[in-house]
Amino acid sequence: MLVKEINELRSLIKAWRKEGLSIGYVPTMGALHEGHESLVKKAVKENDKVVVSVFVNPTQFGPNEDYDSYPRDINRDLEICINVGASIVFSPDPSEMYYDNRSTIVSVSNLTSVLCGAKRPGHFDGVCLVVSKLLNIVTPDRAYFGQKDAQQVAVIKRMVRDLNIDVEIIECPIIREDDGLAKSSRNAYLSKEERKAALVLSRSLNKAKEMLKQGERKANIIKEIIKEEISKEPLAKIDYVEVVDSELLENVEMIEKNILVPIAVYIGETRLIDNFIFEI
Repeated sequence: MLVKEINELRSLIKAWRKEGLSIGYVPTMGALHEGHESLVKKAVKENDKVVVSVFVNPTQFGPNEDYDSYPRDINRDLEICINVGASIVFSPDPSEMYYDNRSTIVSVSNLTSVLCGAKRPGHFDGVCLVVSKLLNIVTPDRAYFGQKDAQQVAVIKRMVRDLNIDVEIIECPIIREDDGLAKSSRNAYLSKEERKAALVLSRSLNKAKEMLKQGERKANIIKEIIKEEISKEPLAKIDYVEVVDSELLENVEMIEKNILVPIAVYIGETRLIDNFIFEI
């Protein structure tokens, strides 16, 4: 069922609550792939009803980013969601989500000043604003996010904690193509040659993971392994390679607790991200 208005969605959710039904929620920007599908399937398994939002959020795009060209196909997204058991696809227009004279921002400090936040000023303010609004509209018991956007998950968890939003945030594993490339809506931008070149992301991370398993604990060495592998690919340009505390997102020198190893790499003009979590 496709719903475009907040009041209609709230009315349906109110009816579910009267029946004592649990609600799962999966926020997306559409262009759904198997990664999104895995989130919806998990939500369907763990809740009585599931809402999936499909909303390309303008407030999280910078002035020179790809808001206008971001892939959109609501009919295909709706079909995917219904086929895996979602109850409602909420796809509002920007005018439904934002007042012209809005004056409220939602900002999480520290966690948003590093990694993608450092490279995309204002991005996470836009993410936090829209996610807080959507959680307030849907009022789910559980909300599902993919690990590929690991910084986003950390930021949302902190926001939910700090604002006492009554929802359980569930982080789900990265879904990959058979050759290792992390599923992403932006993969559609890649040419055939660029698609092949993009495998350098997962390949470099796998090399770093092996070194960690063999006992390497110096963060600089892990970063250099990744950078060296990426530098072998002519179409790749590193945006960042980091080793950080998996919860605080602070840089570490010696790996003595759980870490996140996130990377951002341009393949041609397309910026891709990937990561892995290493647990001590």
